[in-house]
Amino acid sequence: MTSEIFPHGVQQALDLVGIFVFALSGGLLAVRKNMDIFGICVLAEATALGGGVLRDLVIGATPVAAFANLGYFVTPLVAGLVVFFLHPEVERINLAVQTLDAAGLGLFCVTGTIKAHDYGLGSVSSVACGMLTAAGGGVIRDLLAMEPPSLLRWDREIYAVPALVGSAVVAVLIATDHLDPLNASLAALSAFVIRLLALRYGWRAPRAWHRNGSRTSEE
Repeated sequence: MTSEIFPHGVQQALDLVGIFVFALSGGLLAVRKNMDIFGICVLAEATALGGGVLRDLVIGATPVAAFANLGYFVTPLVAGLVVFFLHPEVERINLAVQTLDAAGLGLFCVTGTIKAHDYGLGSVSSVACGMLTAAGGGVIRDLLAMEPPSLLRWDREIYAVPALVGSAVVAVLIATDHLDPLNASLAALSAFVIRLLALRYGWRAPRAWHRNGSRTSEE
């Protein structure tokens, strides 16, 4: 079993769409931070490819896919240019961007988990790598923009949790020898649906119990 769920051509197309949408979110944050075109492209690249690069470095898959495949590297640059010239229009279709971002989250958490397993990692480590693949780029984006990572903010809808669920489902499928394209797709769909529901209903992860004794200015 390889990290590709679908036939190679379809998988490549889905990967590029996911990378493009992730890159849009990085470029938009760069615009909000008043960065120049170089900054926009850097954040686009970091958001789109950062998670996959970290995963490949962790599992020893070198050269990393982001640099071995020219399409993976060029696509975020294209997205950065789109944001540079058309950022008001991209902001207006933010709901569609968030929906595609959720789809990319589902796809990458699954492929990341499978690839980590292929390189010999155990179930728990593979799940961590799957979540890293899906959400790591966003953390790098926020750090480069000198923002608290949205992944760790209590006032943002859950993002890592859907990726964790999708990755865990894949790990169980692998452990029980039930991983096939259909089941892997359903695992990706589970992460996608949870993320969309979180956006729709404002789902957030719980904070520490009985925290009233240590109130903060955020309350």
